[in-house]
Amino acid sequence: MSLDKFRFFVTGGGTGGHIYPAVAVANALKKNGHDIFYIGNPKNLEKNIALKEGFEFLPVDITGMPRRLGFGLLVWCAKLFWATLMSVFYILKYKPDMVFGTGGYVSAPALFAAIITRTPFAIHDCDAMPGVVSKTVAPFAKFVSCAFDISTKYFNSDNVFVNGNPIRVDFLSIDKQSARRTLGLQDKITVMVTGGSQGAKRINKAIIDALPALFSKYDLQIIHQTGKKNYEESLAYVQKVYPSYEQNGNYIIAPYFEEMYVPLRAADIAISRAGSLSISEICLCSLASILVPYPYAAADHQRKNALELKDKNAALYLEDEDCDGETLLKSLEIFLNSVEKLEEYRQNAYKLAKPSALDNLIEKIQLCVKK
Repeated sequence: MSLDKFRFFVTGGGTGGHIYPAVAVANALKKNGHDIFYIGNPKNLEKNIALKEGFEFLPVDITGMPRRLGFGLLVWCAKLFWATLMSVFYILKYKPDMVFGTGGYVSAPALFAAIITRTPFAIHDCDAMPGVVSKTVAPFAKFVSCAFDISTKYFNSDNVFVNGNPIRVDFLSIDKQSARRTLGLQDKITVMVTGGSQGAKRINKAIIDALPALFSKYDLQIIHQTGKKNYEESLAYVQKVYPSYEQNGNYIIAPYFEEMYVPLRAADIAISRAGSLSISEICLCSLASILVPYPYAAADHQRKNALELKDKNAALYLEDEDCDGETLLKSLEIFLNSVEKLEEYRQNAYKLAKPSALDNLIEKIQLCVKK
């Protein structure tokens, strides 16, 4: 428990990769006795998560920046202007001691407002290729935290440090056997399939196409998170391709896991998009992985994230356009047919994990605000 009590604005939203690191930091600060206000878009996932965690939620109406010139860009600029003014109002009303943001368009109004009002702020960028917002505000930040070594060269700041992604403490609260018992699974090779918080149609179709061959050749378990918006479509496709799935207790299909740490802790292998937070969680859980980067991610950051792990023999790499049932099966068999290869990649992944990332970040934030 901190002896001093401060007030923090925390901001980040749109996708889980921005939200969950922000929530991890907010929860740790709250645990230390500080007051937390969360700034985000009320139409996004972050509102429900923030309210569930007991944070005061301050709404701003902001969306992603259009990639083309035109009327839509003008409308977006007007939205950003008003959202920034609203954030200035929030700062003047609640007088936070510091603002912390995890990048992305949702954090832009609060971080710009911090610059305007000269309120101290710090940022954490999750990706190998930092986003536009993070690079823009970095020169004014008290410090910049990064997940990857390679990303430091993109920031115009004298106070950049490589920290890894702050991950919820829940990931350290359960072991593999307990996680498997929670899911009603046995103690054998387990594969976790996920397209991130948004889901991924390509990955969903590929793993479903591979199910009959996988279960006919290998004694394994598969946990398949489809994403909420893709669940009904995926379920209908499973019924077509692998109609006996309901009788197979080794296959779990679900739209979304609120407690994502449970299926990840239960697994040995992950098939996943290559968002930075997903990669950090995979490494912390010591999973061999097959990474399929989303090809339309801003600044192609998912491909850069995935290649960082591929170059360190911590993950296999598969292009989205090549991700079909046959190719995914062949990639999985590299691990399923070699215990040594599976263990090598698991160990290499864990070497990249930074389990102290959250504690280090909280310590740095508190030191800054006490000065």
